[in-house]
Amino acid sequence: MSDKAISRNPGILGGTPVFSGTRVPIRILIEHLEAGDCLNDFLDSYPTVSRDQAIKVLETAKIALTGKSEP
Repeated sequence: MSDKAISRNPGILGGTPVFSGTRVPIRILIEHLEAGDCLNDFLDSYPTVSRDQAIKVLETAKIALTGKSEP
């Protein structure tokens, strides 16, 4: 698997950001979390997404929103 957690390709869902190697949009993870679902619920619903991928996406979002990462 690539180190890149998110991919965008005009040929996959019109360029919607998805988990690399899947057709699962990143927004689906956010929607699950907004609805109060835990990460395991999301992963159970989308088995093509690995826990590592989901964590990496959440860490990327955290850095983008806060401007820093924790050691």
